[in-house]
Amino acid sequence: MPKYLRARAPHDDSEARKIRRLSGARHAPADWIERARIITLSWDGLAVPAIAAKTGRHENTVRRWLHRFNAAGLDGLGNQPGPGRKRRVTEAQRSAIIAMARSLLPGQLARDATGELSAGDERGPAQWTLDTLAQAARAGGIQVQRSQVRRILLAEKVRWRRTRSWATSTDPEFALKGPASWSSTPPRRPAPR
Repeated sequence: MPKYLRARAPHDDSEARKIRRLSGARHAPADWIERARIITLSWDGLAVPAIAAKTGRHENTVRRWLHRFNAAGLDGLGNQPGPGRKRRVTEAQRSAIIAMARSLLPGQLARDATGELSAGDERGPAQWTLDTLAQAARAGGIQVQRSQVRRILLAEKVRWRRTRSWATSTDPEFALKGPASWSSTPPRRPAPR
């Protein structure tokens, strides 16, 4: 007679409560909810084919999660690290690079209380570029290249370039552009069909 695969009994009431709460959760990762549901259905007495039919998964998938739970408990329901090279830049280092890109620059001009423009460090960069960010990160002990900084900032939708803004001058001889500067350019005509 074949041996039926079932989830092992919970070690204590705490483990049973956690798994039952996870199986009915609405604000947890969907894969964890599904795997906890497989375990609770097994505890409720259903066999592998019935669990597979109820959850809409293949029987081998149900068996895999029952085996993982029996071997490692609640921790066995998580995803294992996949193949491939591990990240060279840790999450803490990524966060430091992003914070650096959002910070004020030491060489950026700012008006002081008297209205004069001055920079905190005149030799520092006036705006963040990929090169200055990579150089500042390396100075901070993070081994990162320019292309890695670009990928990190693009993934987080952080701008590393400042947009140019139009400013007015305090110079009394500053001449504003008048309507004649743009009206002298003839309008573009639509292309013939």
